[in-house]
Amino acid sequence: MSRPVPQPTTLSRPFWDAAADGRLVLPKCGDCGLTFFAPEPACPGCLSRNWTYVPSAGTGTVYAVTVVHRAPGPGFDVPFALAIVDLDDGVPLLSHVVGCPVDDVVIGLRVRVDFRPLTTEITLPYFVPA
Repeated sequence: MSRPVPQPTTLSRPFWDAAADGRLVLPKCGDCGLTFFAPEPACPGCLSRNWTYVPSAGTGTVYAVTVVHRAPGPGFDVPFALAIVDLDDGVPLLSHVVGCPVDDVVIGLRVRVDFRPLTTEITLPYFVPA
């Protein structure tokens, strides 16, 4: 079996389309200005439906990390570093940190987004040391 593949929805399709183009985008509310993730029908800050995707710099800092030694399912190579990245945009994002030994991924590590195709239609945002 292979790794599970995200299934884009109407709300998430622009995120996945941007990722395929090598761009990270985040939902931002046009009423209260809150940038958030994951995309929801309404802003989690003010419940407005007036939000759009905006570009992210794609840089941030590792806030928390764990090294996964037991695959959560088929198709995952272990070990891998799973981290919460505090984006410079003010949004936390859960992702893998790659491009270095897992033991080098520590709290406070500066990272930048790096896109890698999972399938011909889905590209995932990973993070690498900045």
